[in-house]
Amino acid sequence: MSEGNIAGDQLRLYIERIERLEEEKKGIGDDVKDVYLEAKANGYDAKIMRQIIRLRKMQPHDRQEMEAILQTYLAALGME
Repeated sequence: MSEGNIAGDQLRLYIERIERLEEEKKGIGDDVKDVYLEAKANGYDAKIMRQIIRLRKMQPHDRQEMEAILQTYLAALGME
């Protein structure tokens, strides 16, 4: 087997793995969407849920810093 065939085979395997993972990611994305729709049907606000999930991913210190800056900006705009 020539070196070109080996490289081509390896490249094809990478591409196929990526394609499978992309398909799985799409399936997971569809599942997440379904959960948001179910929550919405039960009276929850999906937009707020997404925001909470984003905040939960943050480190507590980073979240506190962001909230302090937000409060400062709101006060500066007379919104507090």
